[in-house]
Amino acid sequence: MKQLGILGRIFFALPFGIMGLNHFLMRDYFLGIMSSFIPGGLYTILLTGALLIAASVSIMLNKNLKIVCFGLAGLLLIFILSIHIPGLFDPKNAQTALIELLKDTALMGASLLLALTSDNKEETTSKK
Repeated sequence: MKQLGILGRIFFALPFGIMGLNHFLMRDYFLGIMSSFIPGGLYTILLTGALLIAASVSIMLNKNLKIVCFGLAGLLLIFILSIHIPGLFDPKNAQTALIELLKDTALMGASLLLALTSDNKEETTSKK
């Protein structure tokens, strides 16, 4: 059962690593969908990519899971509020924005769940 948990963590973290790499490889695309009120431009995109890659590696290695997953949930909330919700009001991209909104909402929920269940595991092992 423990191996299944490791596999689940890897499957959860892998898309974040790929999305992080995409922030470096597809900079022009991300600049195009970035809201005008988000500061930093390209710097923000590259920083976000680095954060996503770091979170992915940390989750796969099971290091600082609680902190990383809460941070990842916060980052996903920022994506939802600043990119996906404003994208719903653009008729050309509304359908894509809705799909991305639902994806990031699900990933945010899973990140919170992983953060909370990792905390429970630490408590039970420290009591023994």
